[in-house]
Amino acid sequence: MKPSSPYNLADLDLFKNGAPWAAFEEIRTNTPAHFSDEGEDGSGFWSATRYHDIVKVLRDSETFTSERFTNLEEVTPEQEEARRSLLETDGARHRAMRRLIQFEFTPAAVARYENFLRGLTASTLDNAFAKGEFDFVEDVAADFPIRVLAKILDVPDSDTGQLIDWGNRMVGFSDPEHADVLINSEESEQYKNLPFRSPAALEVFEYGDELRRQRLGKNGTDLVSVLVNSEPSDGIPLSDRDFHTNFLLLVVAGNETTRHTITHTMNNLINNPDQLALLQENPELIPWAVEEFLRYASPVYHFRRTATKDVDFNGSMIKKGEKMVAWFASGNRDESVFENPNKMDVTRNPNEHVTFGRGGPHMCLGNSLARIELRVMFEDLISRVDKVERTGEVDFLRSNFVHGIKRMPVKVTTR
Repeated sequence: MKPSSPYNLADLDLFKNGAPWAAFEEIRTNTPAHFSDEGEDGSGFWSATRYHDIVKVLRDSETFTSERFTNLEEVTPEQEEARRSLLETDGARHRAMRRLIQFEFTPAAVARYENFLRGLTASTLDNAFAKGEFDFVEDVAADFPIRVLAKILDVPDSDTGQLIDWGNRMVGFSDPEHADVLINSEESEQYKNLPFRSPAALEVFEYGDELRRQRLGKNGTDLVSVLVNSEPSDGIPLSDRDFHTNFLLLVVAGNETTRHTITHTMNNLINNPDQLALLQENPELIPWAVEEFLRYASPVYHFRRTATKDVDFNGSMIKKGEKMVAWFASGNRDESVFENPNKMDVTRNPNEHVTFGRGGPHMCLGNSLARIELRVMFEDLISRVDKVERTGEVDFLRSNFVHGIKRMPVKVTTR
């Protein structure tokens, strides 16, 4: 009998109102090796929900590999070959592919965007606040990071609406409102070799191919040009599949997580007006408060790994080939690491959250960019607002992968 609890982390209904913090706490406390059933055939996944277990899994790619994919879906060797991106690559090939683009995301590199970000933030907030009442997701959180991505990819602002739509349709693979076809439906079988089983991926591939055609052999410095005109350090050129899947990864990862962190942070500050007031009185705290924004939001619930051998995990035997899921959201509320973890505390120090991972080969490449985006956004926003209140319900994404908010209507009174 595999250890479980009253909570099944494969059950999407558990996540319909946002993160199930009580479930994570119960599992951390009582089931350090937790198994969630996915079907009557006995399939399922193990969960690392404690902070130090999560870090251990993320740093040990020899025992817990990404090569067998990083989402919960079971994939065949054919699907692995068709869908593999930087996320699903380990070892020397992963290092070589990561080096292609990592210099574009260093703290020094992203600092070059600060003036652009300040101007973009100002125009985004000007337009939203002029309305008084608006949907914070549509008018602020979605608009801001996608326009940053457009600059990094060197595509026109007029394309940002389409980029948002593609991200919604792919990342929302389990939400009937967003998905073209739900990932577990029979209809999705015809798209099984596409990322997220989403036909939107074909549109992203076509869009990327046109950019590649335009930039091949030229000296552009944007990320598309880097992918098109550079060769990985291992000497193995990027295949068409490599370009497609990694371009798609940039489209999704460059927008979704920052967007949801911005929305969650605004929601969390509404729920914690004392923290908003503290930052308004002490704006010098904001650069450090960004770490608490990230911890408290936990925009990505998990990434999956697969055991490469039989391994003991907190007294339970994980068999070779079984899935191990690192639940970042749970680790960020681990009471053994964070004092009063369910309290938002913008002065929390230290704050070594696992929102971007915590070391290991797959540490989020875009972490420095996300941090500067959040800092610039909230330095401006917090200086302007006198009062922010929700005017309707927060509408969460139906997902146990992305801790997302689809809509959050607000009313803003400025100073």
